[in-house]
Amino acid sequence: MSWHAMNRRTFLETTTTAAAATLLTSRLGWAATEHKIEKIGVQLYTVRDLMKTDFDGTIAKVAQIGYKEVEFAGYFGHTGQQVRAACDKNGLSAVSTHIQYDELDDKFPSVIETSKVIGLKYIVCPWIAEKQRDWKKVAEKFNRCGEQTKKAGIQFAYHNHWFEFLPVDGKLPYDELLKECDANLVKMEMDLCWITAAGADPLKYFARYPGRFPLVHVKDLKKVPKVTTGGGQNFGDTVDLTSVGDGIIDWKKIFAHSEQAGIKHYIVEHDKPENPFESITKSHEYLEKLRW
Repeated sequence: MSWHAMNRRTFLETTTTAAAATLLTSRLGWAATEHKIEKIGVQLYTVRDLMKTDFDGTIAKVAQIGYKEVEFAGYFGHTGQQVRAACDKNGLSAVSTHIQYDELDDKFPSVIETSKVIGLKYIVCPWIAEKQRDWKKVAEKFNRCGEQTKKAGIQFAYHNHWFEFLPVDGKLPYDELLKECDANLVKMEMDLCWITAAGADPLKYFARYPGRFPLVHVKDLKKVPKVTTGGGQNFGDTVDLTSVGDGIIDWKKIFAHSEQAGIKHYIVEHDKPENPFESITKSHEYLEKLRW
């Protein structure tokens, strides 16, 4: 083969490779800027009244809407095996469960065993009563729980309301928990609605504590309510909650920082919807189309 022929072939091969690389880079660049939620989850507390009367039927309807993941808030008399069977039958992944603060002591080994049977990845404490809000003791308990769940291959986490973002003796309880809890033993399930209601900024927490927020609660509100540190949470009695996408929260702005936050599970919730299935259907439709 002549030098001219070889030179021409080398030129063509180089040009072709460069063109292909440019095309691939372009495609990868497009993919990198187009993000969506692959598996949308729902907190079954939203449909709790329906779960009480028709556990299996409610699970099936949740799957029919298009949800891929579920988070439990009670099993309504069903065993771990029955819960797992209901999820498996409907192609749902049972990601997490909410367990009350009073169940984190003597009852906790049993909670862990049931969670293992169901196949849960996370056990989440969702609420701390006002009389129990000694944050140093809370953090110590959470660390102990985290040690126990880690041995079982499950991650422990805490779910906030709004009182954690209001100062107590000059300190924010949420900051104290993040500081006192072992980052490997205790993760956070940030409720993006309640932190917004408190007037705090989730993006500042994502930047300050990257990777600490593998789960988030996705629910919306129409206006920022008046909030207080004490008393019970009104769970939507006076807060004007709405389906995701119909409120004031800028989801694109928040989810643009998902990688920094470490978010793996996006869980829809509405504490007190007038029509639960209508609410979670609208939320799913919005999130399914959302890109950032």
